[in-house]
Amino acid sequence: MARSPKDHKTNALRELESAGAAHEALFFEADGAMTGVEIAQAQGEEVDAVFKTLVTVGKSGGHYVFLVPVAAELNLKKAAAAAGEKAVAMVRSRELLPLTGYVHGGCSPVGMRKRFPTFVDETAQLFDTIYFSGGKIGCQVRMAPDDLGLVVPFAYADLTD
Repeated sequence: MARSPKDHKTNALRELESAGAAHEALFFEADGAMTGVEIAQAQGEEVDAVFKTLVTVGKSGGHYVFLVPVAAELNLKKAAAAAGEKAVAMVRSRELLPLTGYVHGGCSPVGMRKRFPTFVDETAQLFDTIYFSGGKIGCQVRMAPDDLGLVVPFAYADLTD
């Protein structure tokens, strides 16, 4: 398990460390508004193993977190079905920070202000380790999907087209 300097600690990294979850924190210089695909390529990571964290709100008012590959789009109908909702919509960017404690582009499924039902695209099962945001722009976490499940309970689902 890689440790990061204290000035780089995020809520996600603190929660992973306190849970004793095997993970590696990776830091990089973020070049403005890079896409997840550009970040994966710049870091030499397999694009399909890099996941973005998306937060939605259901018709019922409940919130849900979805991890999907950075090169894919979340299929809202599949997401709603996975969450048991009639429909889900993306949370507005301005609502993300007060809701999760994270900014757009640095949202992690770990360490949110409140735990929301979480779903991971089934393709994550194809990899020994996956990458996702470490809780701020310029920070990624690499860990086994099963280890992530020990910290953030989630269900696998078909979430993309």
